[in-house]
Amino acid sequence: MRLVRQARAFALYEVLIGLAIFVVGVLALGRAVENCMSASEVSEEENRVRQLLSNQMAEIQAAPVVPDTSRTMNINTGYGVVRLIQQAGPQEMKKNDNTELDGMSKVTLTAIWSHAGVQQKRQVIFYVYRAT
Repeated sequence: MRLVRQARAFALYEVLIGLAIFVVGVLALGRAVENCMSASEVSEEENRVRQLLSNQMAEIQAAPVVPDTSRTMNINTGYGVVRLIQQAGPQEMKKNDNTELDGMSKVTLTAIWSHAGVQQKRQVIFYVYRAT
């Protein structure tokens, strides 16, 4: 008795379907990597803006003088120019015994920049006390 071996091969359409599935997978993986890199860039950009706001807030809090009422600065970061706007004004506050607290200022720092043609904006509000 002789065993007959049958050699079967994949048909051309099976190979093409497998190749198409592989190509779609590679394209989806490439798109996912692109999205991750874009998100990483946006995150780093926002971290730099947060650091700018934090540094400016620390400078204002450490200064012995009353904050400027209005000030605008253009700061060049590695991702473009960030416009930093400072606005300050007196803030009425009362102590627990209803006596007014003089020398309190409300400071608003606003960072405005552009990412991919869309204007972005972050803002921080804090209070500074300078005895008068």
